[in-house]
Amino acid sequence: MADTEEKRPAESAAESRNFIEQEIDRDLREGRYHEVKTRFPPEPNGYLHIGHAKSILLNYGIAEKYGGSFNLRFDDTNPTKEKTEFVDSIRRDVEWLGADFGDRLFFASDYFDIMYEKALLLIRKGKAFVDELSAEEIREYRGDLHHPGRESPFRDRPAEESLRLFEAMRDGSFRDGERTLRARIDMASSNINMRDPVLYRVAHKSHHNTGDKWCIYPMYDFAHPIEDAVEGITHSLCTLEFEDHRPLYDWVVRECEFAEPPRQIEFAKLYLTNVVTGKRYIKKLVEDGVVDGWDDPRLVTIAAHALNIAALRRRGYTPESLKRFIELSGISKANSSCDFSLLEYCIREDLKEKRPRLMAVLDPVKLVIDNYPKGQSELLTIPNNLENEALGSRELSFSGELWIEREDFMIEPPKKYKRLYPGNEVRLMGAYFVRCTGYETDASGKVTLIHASYDPKTKSGSGFEGRKVKGTIHWLDAKSAERAEVRLYEQLIDEEKGKLNEDGSLNFNRNSLTVLKDSYVEPALKRAKPCESFQFVRNGYFCADCRDSSEGNPVFNRIVSLKSSFRLPKGEER
Repeated sequence: MADTEEKRPAESAAESRNFIEQEIDRDLREGRYHEVKTRFPPEPNGYLHIGHAKSILLNYGIAEKYGGSFNLRFDDTNPTKEKTEFVDSIRRDVEWLGADFGDRLFFASDYFDIMYEKALLLIRKGKAFVDELSAEEIREYRGDLHHPGRESPFRDRPAEESLRLFEAMRDGSFRDGERTLRARIDMASSNINMRDPVLYRVAHKSHHNTGDKWCIYPMYDFAHPIEDAVEGITHSLCTLEFEDHRPLYDWVVRECEFAEPPRQIEFAKLYLTNVVTGKRYIKKLVEDGVVDGWDDPRLVTIAAHALNIAALRRRGYTPESLKRFIELSGISKANSSCDFSLLEYCIREDLKEKRPRLMAVLDPVKLVIDNYPKGQSELLTIPNNLENEALGSRELSFSGELWIEREDFMIEPPKKYKRLYPGNEVRLMGAYFVRCTGYETDASGKVTLIHASYDPKTKSGSGFEGRKVKGTIHWLDAKSAERAEVRLYEQLIDEEKGKLNEDGSLNFNRNSLTVLKDSYVEPALKRAKPCESFQFVRNGYFCADCRDSSEGNPVFNRIVSLKSSFRLPKGEER
């Protein structure tokens, strides 16, 4: 391999390096490693969420930065919970995020033979023994943080006997839970993980990858370091809950006699304020019908499962926005929370110059321009994005009957209201000045029709400067606009009251979803493809729902509103 120093970016005083990069720099400088290899090692027992995205992008980003390699490996050591469905889902998600693992897709189960041989090695060295204690007894003997553990009565069993029994475990001579293989370390250790942990258990379960070849399976803490070592991983980057497991990780790779053992480094998890990520909570929300599945756009799962595309992807978030969010949230050693508004900021920044700005009227009321020629219509040229001329323009039909937003008209407006009200004049975006001349209501007083007159001299682009107006509103031609369903999302959790009620249940925001069945959109939006996103003028960013849209009948999900009070700290803008 080429000299790593040539691949590694030049360090400078001005360059900011997180603590993981600093550790890697030292390892390379001291010759501990000569290249950088990382991995993302999910257990295929569920779907991914935004916290997993941090781990994926961190591990991939480190490998990319140092000119190294990145592996995707499934830690499939527990056949009772793992499914091929989850494997396929996770693989698609990693690819969607842009983490390129090339041909380096691996399974822990690929190494079951190696793990078995390493277990035999430990037994021969006197570092492991076959135990007959039950799971309950093992927990009882382990002790707690205040009391040392007690040694198993089978701890001093001769290596030859343990070898014979371990082979019998493999051959299927014992029932589930009847025997275990345990490490012989230190029952008095202050770290409970080092109190003779279980390395293998009996489980007569068919495995998604190995079928019925095995009836014994390695425990995660034994399997994981071996997997890293076999693949030549240099830096095993994991979250803080594995910090107490690091001594056991190091013990395994040392006692299994790997020449170039990997190094485990822990980082803080990503926590979002007032967001549900726990599988237990999400499962209950799904079962109770509060959300319409694991891919409900109010959740923060990223996984593509079955024929559905989960939460963030269905909502319209992009890989680029997630990458920026992970970058801005930072890499730290201490757990902290990140406000969801930062994620919203990132998607706005990603989309604002990339997507066309189209007209959509979400809560429509009809505007009739009484002095516009009857039966006439015209095509007006509208720019697609004022911040990006490269997106060009389009032609939009205009006539004397329009749809406008109900909130853009008031009978008795408050002070500083700049939109339409009796006697007031506003600009119709890209079209003409109109003045309200009257309105009609139903028996309840609800406005059903607004009357107006227009000034043909005020057409946009004509150079008219005779007078100014303070308000501009958007519109759609009532004759050509297409009806569409639009869904407005808010956070799933009531922010003001906090995440949990006193009884431990989730404090659900009852206004987290508003469904508008009778909205109107530009004709071109009827051809929107699943997950295709747009800016709806003045209403926010939206995307065509990946699950519920059908050809010619898209359903639009609001990704995010246009504005927020959130601002990046000084020095982080770019």
